Amino acid sequence: MREKLLIGRSIDTGSWIHGLDPRAKLTAMLLYVVVIVLVSSWTAMALTLLFSILVMGSTRIPFRYYFKAMKPLRFLMVFIFIVQLFTVQSGKAWLSLGTFTLYAGGVEEGLYSVLRMALLISFTAILTFTTTPGKLNQGLEGVLKPLKRIGMHPERLSLMIGIALRFIPTILDETHKILKAQASRGADLKELPWKDKAKMLVSLLVPVTVGAFRRAEDLIQSMESRGFVINEPRTSLHVLVWTGRDTAFLLLFVLLGMAVAVV
Repeated sequence: MREKLLIGRSIDTGSWIHGLDPRAKLTAMLLYVVVIVLVSSWTAMALTLLFSILVMGSTRIPFRYYFKAMKPLRFLMVFIFIVQLFTVQSGKAWLSLGTFTLYAGGVEEGLYSVLRMALLISFTAILTFTTTPGKLNQGLEGVLKPLKRIGMHPERLSLMIGIALRFIPTILDETHKILKAQASRGADLKELPWKDKAKMLVSLLVPVTVGAFRRAEDLIQSMESRGFVINEPRTSLHVLVWTGRDTAFLLLFVLLGMAVAVV
């Protein structure tokens, strides 16, 4: 099951993007989100798509991994596209079936929404593929440090996200074991009808939730036994160093935003 898991999974290919500071990648992601929101023409969308493909190619990670990252959200993309078709009533009417009329504006807005989500998922995959969870957690803490001035604690938020990323494969492994145990007793999920699958998933949710709380309690006890105190000053094994490559990487996204705004 871990081989199928892509969320929070790093794939080291030794590319120059892998060696960037995680703070630069997180800041670039925020800029990228702004760029996606600003896209309002097909020329700007094509420019953003070309830029994204070049960045993905620079990671030396096969493109099939990015398509796999989009796969879990394919039904949500289809749903958003259908909602746009039914709600947007602008542009030329292409087709009329009873009370439903298909407008060119609805198709255009639906395609915009799907492409925006696909690009956002792809760049999020770049961030997780090229950065280990530890460095990603450390970079997030560094990016959120200015929030200390308004009373927030970035250490708590980064610790929470880091633990959540590490719990994902553990919970999936435990789910896989429970499914195997149920299959050995004759309850094979693949062979059951949809109604029985729903009932079986409800019964599966209880032991998985109890196991997650048990592991969380064990983690708390182990952290306390090692003297961990949150918000206390701590040193890091790997110190983040900002270089010229990180600045150049951010400038690329700034230039992309300027180009999209001009287009």
